[in-house]
Amino acid sequence: MKLRLLTTLLFTSLVWAEELTPAEKVFQEQMTNVVMAGFYSQGDKAELKEDRYVIERISKLKDDIWKFEARVQYNKKDMKIAINVPVKWAGDTPVISLTNYAVPGFGTFSARVVIYDGAYAGTWGSSKHGGKMFGKLSKAEPVVESK
Repeated sequence: MKLRLLTTLLFTSLVWAEELTPAEKVFQEQMTNVVMAGFYSQGDKAELKEDRYVIERISKLKDDIWKFEARVQYNKKDMKIAINVPVKWAGDTPVISLTNYAVPGFGTFSARVVIYDGAYAGTWGSSKHGGKMFGKLSKAEPVVESK
């Protein structure tokens, strides 16, 4: 019984991995254990503020929905979140595409963020404000847990 369960689980995970297109495989690898660090603006103001997200991993759930497991540093807080995010494709380029999307603990947002060649750029907004964002992707340093 245990062998059958193990075989089924292994087969299921192999089939799931094969369902990703080549572009999706690159996207998943690019967005695993990565820091998105850059800047954002608010409205038409020229002032830039620092922006930082740590994406621990992403996985495709179905169609264009991907689960993002991340740490978000915002307002001097470091929060772990897992959200299901629509990702559309412009050819081989992933575009995070949120429309009036509720992000627990942060509010409701709309955004279009292009991920390409080690960088990200896009627009974002909520009912109160919005702006632009851009930055680079880099692999995160391994987390050393204290005992």
